[in-house]
Amino acid sequence: MDVSRLLLSVVMVMSTSDGISGTSDSSCFHLDQDRYKVIEGEAFYYVPFDMDDPNLPDENITWFKNGSEVMNITTDETHRIHYHGGALLFLNISTDDAGYYSARHIEPSGECFYYHLKIEVFSETSRENLTYGAIRNSAQNINIPCPQPVKDTCKAFNGNFTWFKGKNLIPGQHRESLWVNDATKDDEDIYTCICTWTHNHKLYNSSGSRRLFVLKTAIFRNATIVSPTSKEQLADEGSSMKLNCTVHCGINAERDCEATWWINGKPAKQMDGYTENSTLDIEDPSKRTFSTAILTIQRVSAEDFQKKFQCKVSGFYTANSATLTLKQRESIIPLIVSGMCVFVIAVFAALLVKYFAIDLALLFRPYFSPGKCNEDMKMYDAYVVYQTQSVDKETEDKLSNFVTKTLPSVLEEKCGYRLFIQGRDDIPGEDRVELVESCIKQSRRLMVILTPGSGPEMMENPTSDQTSAIGFDWQVKESGGQRAWSGIN
Repeated sequence: MDVSRLLLSVVMVMSTSDGISGTSDSSCFHLDQDRYKVIEGEAFYYVPFDMDDPNLPDENITWFKNGSEVMNITTDETHRIHYHGGALLFLNISTDDAGYYSARHIEPSGECFYYHLKIEVFSETSRENLTYGAIRNSAQNINIPCPQPVKDTCKAFNGNFTWFKGKNLIPGQHRESLWVNDATKDDEDIYTCICTWTHNHKLYNSSGSRRLFVLKTAIFRNATIVSPTSKEQLADEGSSMKLNCTVHCGINAERDCEATWWINGKPAKQMDGYTENSTLDIEDPSKRTFSTAILTIQRVSAEDFQKKFQCKVSGFYTANSATLTLKQRESIIPLIVSGMCVFVIAVFAALLVKYFAIDLALLFRPYFSPGKCNEDMKMYDAYVVYQTQSVDKETEDKLSNFVTKTLPSVLEEKCGYRLFIQGRDDIPGEDRVELVESCIKQSRRLMVILTPGSGPEMMENPTSDQTSAIGFDWQVKESGGQRAWSGIN
């Protein structure tokens, strides 16, 4: 007898335990009760778990059924219920056989032990609820062992094994365990191991069933945080926002894959003003497994910018965490004001260029002098032509002063242009026609200075206000590739 089992036993009076009769000896050790559920019409072979050797002399052990009346069990093998030493046999068990059974065992040393058994009998239709435990496995090849009581029966009586999937016989399977190769979801079912054995030249069956669950092949990896990816997140005070905590656990790795939010060391789901929703997702077809926790802050307060939001994740092997803080988003008003200022300045500059282009060109001309290279081989920038005929003395003097002093001082000295002015740059004695033709060809522009009396309006309105203008102005006109300056009095 196992000494450790004896130490766990409790000496008690049987009249107080699960229908056990009060006929027991209080000086005996009462061992734990075994319980079995069997199918009606089958045979059941029972040896107490705590009994070292069931091959005892019949006189050393006595079996009986407890109830309103104690019924002794016989050793006569012709009876449907009998015992041999420590083994109790039920042949073609029926519902009437359900109940409590006990055995009183006296060893040669004088020690006394009581074994207790509870039997429940069910019909064949209840088999799916009488399994010996489920097998959950994701391996490619899965082993289904025959339940231990059935194996012990077959070993004791040298019986034969057969296997059923549901109600269908699996041919060629006569071992104490069944291998399901290349297991898929279609292989999920109740597998029944039946032992057929002989006793007194009669065949009996004992069976036990297990339910198989084929799990998806799982590849567990270290918990990897997918989100958040930064330590800070911008937020607007007074608004609602969501924080995402996502972990990648592996392939088909639903087990222990979890993500959750903590705030200042406390679970966020237990705090007012915060709501957490968790989901477990498996991508198709990659089967990558993600757990996501969405934390909703109903209204961001000033205190939230001082809190630490911790994304805690766990996987099958490891756990991890990431800390996130909220940062006040800067106001966009300064940005809008700056943009408006830039826009106004741009519009003002465009208008300035459109309406004062010539003035601006003249204003900045001293700082951006024209290039000195003469790529078109022209000698002059402009050929100046003016008329002195049919003008009075005063007008002629003003015209001469404008052409010889004012015009050169502006265009030549200040602007850097090179002018050819009739009467100033021509050489006496030269052929006038050839000189004019040659100089015009060597000039980039032709400048014609108009005086009062040189235009048609002077002939039609000799006394108009335009003829009384004092001084000369000059303007620029451009047509095609040429530009002309005309003086108006």
